[in-house]
Amino acid sequence: MPEIKCVRCGQHQPSLDRPPFGSALGKRIYEQVCASCWKAWLATQNQLINHYGLSTINPEHQQFLIQNMEAFLFGSGDQAEIDTSMQGKIVH
Repeated sequence: MPEIKCVRCGQHQPSLDRPPFGSALGKRIYEQVCASCWKAWLATQNQLINHYGLSTINPEHQQFLIQNMEAFLFGSGDQAEIDTSMQGKIVH
């Protein structure tokens, strides 16, 4: 894996194996974001999906995730907040 200087963490890190999707944004992520930061985004994406009850087939939800991904990876725009105040307090 080649190394890149990641726009998110600013470090020289291994790149992704391939673009995560076949669009201009996927190419930009491949060229500018390291594998570690991409992995961190995937964890955050899962949190957002669970927290907001998103459906990945809903176009509005997809756009919400894309906006948050761009904010997370590139610092562009506002990122949605995840309320963690109840973390560890929910009893089943």
